Amino acid sequence: MKDLRKLLWPFAVPYDLITRVRNTLFDNQVFESESYDFPVIGVGNLSVGGTGKTPMIEYLIELLGSSQKLAVLSRGYGRKTTGYLDVAPHLSAADTGDEPLQFAKKYQDVQVAVCEKRRLGIQRLREKTPAPEVILLDDVYQHRHVQPGLLLMLTAYGDLFYEDFVLPAGNLRESRSGAQRADLVVVTKCPFDLAKEQRALIKSRIAQFTKAPVFFSGITYDLPVGVNGPVSWTKLQTESLNIVTGIAKPQPFLDHLDLMGLTYKHLEFADHHTFNTEEIKALDRKKVILTTEKDFMRLKGKLKKAKLYYLPMQVKFLAEEERFNASIEAFVAKCL
Repeated sequence: MKDLRKLLWPFAVPYDLITRVRNTLFDNQVFESESYDFPVIGVGNLSVGGTGKTPMIEYLIELLGSSQKLAVLSRGYGRKTTGYLDVAPHLSAADTGDEPLQFAKKYQDVQVAVCEKRRLGIQRLREKTPAPEVILLDDVYQHRHVQPGLLLMLTAYGDLFYEDFVLPAGNLRESRSGAQRADLVVVTKCPFDLAKEQRALIKSRIAQFTKAPVFFSGITYDLPVGVNGPVSWTKLQTESLNIVTGIAKPQPFLDHLDLMGLTYKHLEFADHHTFNTEEIKALDRKKVILTTEKDFMRLKGKLKKAKLYYLPMQVKFLAEEERFNASIEAFVAKCL
C-alpha cells in the first residue's frame, strides 16, 4: 500500500508547498498566533491519527489533576454540533465527539469542552468560575492560531514521522520539518523490550529535525470492562467474541488480544466511525462485543441484546518517566 501511495507523490508536492507557506506565515507573525500567560499544554502529531493522543491526555490529567484545576479542550472530531460546547457525561458522542466524552466520563473533576476555534474555546474556559489553572489542548499541532506554552509531539514507533511523506503520498499533515516546533517528543506504542541501542538510533534520527528531548512510551491494558465492571480474560476466552474497532491503527489492540489467547472475529471500521442504524442492528445480533474505549463511547446504550465490553489502556514510559514528569511539572510551576 505504501508503495502504491508513492505514485501520488506529484499531488503531495503542492500540498507540501501550501503547508510550508502557511507555517512560514505563522513563523513570521503574518498570521496571528496567540500565546498565554498561564499553562497551556498542547498534544499533537505530524501524522494523521493513530499516535496515542487520547491516552497521553489522560496521562497528563493523572499527573496534574491532583494539584491543579484542569480543563481539556478538543475540536470534537466527528460531532454533529458546532461551536463551543461544555462536555457533560450525560451527552452523547454525536454531540461531543468520542474522545472528549471519554475524558468527561472518566474525570468528572476536569472541565472538558469542544470548540473548532481553540482561541475562543480557551477564552470561554477561562471565563468560568472557577477558571482552570491549566488547559490541555488535544490534537492541536497544526492549529497554529494558538501557541501552547509547551507542545508535545507524538510519533508512533510503527510509523515514525521521519520515515513518512506528506499527504497523499504518506500520512504526514505537514513536512517533517514541523517537528522543530515541538518542546518534547514522545515515541509512542513502543514494545517494552525495545533495546537501548534502537532507542539511541531513533533519537539520532529525530535529532535531525528537532532539538527537543525524546522519550519512549508503550501501551498497557487493564482487564476488559462491561456495564457491571471488570471481567476476567478467562470469561472472554469462552465466549464467541467479536472485536469492533473504529480507530486509525487497531493492530496494537489486536496484538494484545492475541497475547491474551482470545479467538475472535474482527469487524474493522474507519477512524471515528459513526455507526448507522443498520450497522447497530447487525452488531446487536452478535453475542459478545469487545471494543476500544473510544468506540465504547459511540456504542454504549445503542445495543439492546449484545454484551458490550471495552479494554482500558494507559501510557507507560519505557524509561525516564521521572524526567518527563518533571518537565511537565516544571513548566506548569513556572507559569503559575
